[in-house]
Amino acid sequence: MLRAQMDSSCQALCRSLVSQNENIDISQSVLYTSLMGLLLVADKERELTLGNGQVGLYNTGNTCFLNAIVQCLSHTQGLRDYCLNKTYLQNTCSSRVPELMNEFTKVLEGLWCTDEGKRSVNPDRFYRVFKEALPYFSGYSQQDAHEFLRFLLDRLHTEINRRHPHHTAATPEPSYTRLRISEEAAAMWKRYVDKDDSIIVDLFSGQLRSSLHCSVCSHFSNTFDVFCDLSLPIPKTSDSRTGVTLGECLDLFSHEEKLSKENSPMCETCNRCTETTKSLTIQRFPKILVIHLKRFTALRYSIRKSTVPVSFPLTDLDLGPFGPSDCGAVLYDLYALCDHTGTVSMGHYTAVCQDQDGWCCYNDSCVTQISADQLQSNQAYLLFYRLKNNTASRK
Repeated sequence: MLRAQMDSSCQALCRSLVSQNENIDISQSVLYTSLMGLLLVADKERELTLGNGQVGLYNTGNTCFLNAIVQCLSHTQGLRDYCLNKTYLQNTCSSRVPELMNEFTKVLEGLWCTDEGKRSVNPDRFYRVFKEALPYFSGYSQQDAHEFLRFLLDRLHTEINRRHPHHTAATPEPSYTRLRISEEAAAMWKRYVDKDDSIIVDLFSGQLRSSLHCSVCSHFSNTFDVFCDLSLPIPKTSDSRTGVTLGECLDLFSHEEKLSKENSPMCETCNRCTETTKSLTIQRFPKILVIHLKRFTALRYSIRKSTVPVSFPLTDLDLGPFGPSDCGAVLYDLYALCDHTGTVSMGHYTAVCQDQDGWCCYNDSCVTQISADQLQSNQAYLLFYRLKNNTASRK
C-alpha cells in the first residue's frame, strides 16, 4: 500500500517537473528513480524501534484470559507491526473511528516501548471498550480465552475491513460441477475476500474442505468454510500420564466419519438421503495457525476439563498430510501458547511467547524467562504457529 502511494506520488511529481520546463534534458524515469530512492531512505528511517517486549499486563479483575491472549497476539509479528505502524488507518473503508483497534494498539505500544524500567501495562481502557462492543464479557466471572480470541479478532476485523460495509461482490456464483476442486475452492475464497478483507484475514484465515461421499452412487460433493483456528479433539487414552501427540489430535479431527441416512444431507445425484462418508481437509493454509485443544467438555449438568498431556513440536509441524494431495510439506514453527491451569471454575491463564532471547512466561504482570523444556505440559490450551514455507498458503 505504502509503495503504491509512493509510486503514484513520484510519477505525478515527475510529470509536473518535466511539463514545467520541457527544455530540461532529463527523463521522467531518472527523476522517478531518484525520488523513489529518497522516499525509501526516508521511510527506512521511520522503521519501528522496539523494546524487548518482556512487559507484563496488570490483572484488572479476573482478566488473566485477556492478558494471555493479548501477549500471544503481541508476539504475532505481522499483526504487531501493522498496528504499531498505524497502517490500519490508511486501509479501512469505514468512516467510523476504529476505537477498539486504537486501544489495542496503545496496549501494544506499551508492551513494546523502549523504556527499560517499564514492567507492566494497564489494559483497562482496552477491556472497557471491548466490553462496550461485546457486553457478554462484562462482569468479573472467568471467561474462556478461546472465546475471547475469536470475538476479539472478529471485532478488530470488522473495524479495519478493507471492503466497504455495503460492498457486494460482482462475480456471479460459478457452476461448481464443471470446476476442479482447486478452482472451486479458489472461487469460494474470492467470494469471501470480496466482502471480508483485513490483516486478520491475511494472517489468521484458512479454508477447510468438507467432502461427502455417497455410498450408493459414489458421488462426491464439497463445501468450503473459512476458519481462523482449528479446534482439535483430544483422543481418549488408557494412560492419562503418557498422553497423546498433536498429530493424533489432527488425525482424529480429519478422520473419515460414516454418517447414517438419518444424519446425512440429501445426495445431489440420488436425490435422497443415503449413507455417506464425511472427511475434512485443509484446503488453504493460514500464515498464522491457531490450534485450540478441546479440553473442556459440556456434560449434562457440568463442564469437565481434560488434563491429558498433548505433546507438540516446537518446530516443523507438518500439516501437509492434512491438506490437498499435491501440497507437499507445509511446515509451521511454534512461537506462542496459552496455558490453562486449575479447574473449570477456579482456573488461571498464562502465556508463553518466544523472543530473541528464548522463551518467556507471561503470568499477568510477572514475566520470567523459561527453557524450551518447560513448554510441554498437560495444561496447553491454545498453540500459535507461524508458517515457514509461504507458498503453501496460496494453495
